[in-house]
Amino acid sequence: MLFRQLFDQDTGTYTYLIADTRTQAAVLVDPVVERTERDLKLINELGLTLRYCLETHIHADHITGTGKLRELTGCQSIVPEHAHATCADRLIQDGETLQIGDVQIKAIATPGHTDSHIAYLIDHERVLTGDALLIRGCGRTDFQSGDAGILYDSVTQRLFSLPDETLVYPGHDYRGQTVSTIGEEKRWNPRFVQQLGESSAFKDRSSFIEFMNNLKLPDPKRMMEAVPANELCGRVAVEA
Repeated sequence: MLFRQLFDQDTGTYTYLIADTRTQAAVLVDPVVERTERDLKLINELGLTLRYCLETHIHADHITGTGKLRELTGCQSIVPEHAHATCADRLIQDGETLQIGDVQIKAIATPGHTDSHIAYLIDHERVLTGDALLIRGCGRTDFQSGDAGILYDSVTQRLFSLPDETLVYPGHDYRGQTVSTIGEEKRWNPRFVQQLGESSAFKDRSSFIEFMNNLKLPDPKRMMEAVPANELCGRVAVEA
């Protein structure tokens, strides 16, 4: 398997390139439209064929590059089931697997940040957590039908049930961190864990909900543009 982590400085967004080295088939996860040229250049340099663009959710902070990449390469757009995206070629459901040559990508429903968020487990060894689980943090839950209680359940019951050695690759990071593990996040993520001297324990669900409901964060700068554009796979609507 070929695996690359790509970064958009403007939005703190990670895009992931995954490819099967036998067939040279590739998938991009959460591409950013402004980085289309960069992504295509790398794909061509590596001799890959882009088969799919895969989204973890409908983003509010950047416009997806899926639509542009589909125009240029003929790849298919895949979005989570129940996402409000009429443009997609295919919807992916919880538990469904996407096979890229010998590489298996399994969808794990992790709603809460949005109501249709999905994480992707790659070959049982690394998980792309999108905005559900960040390194020592998590995504906000105050718009796009987000729900703090549901996010708590998604992380503690679904992601934290993966083996501790599973590598965690988030959808964003704003502090220069690139990768963690499930074991680290179960031990040190302050959103979900409280330190008790030499030990730690999960915070209770009600405390997490209260904390998340009182973050009082400003809306993402591009939300009013990005959400409707991403529901159209990156096509910005033009008003008459």
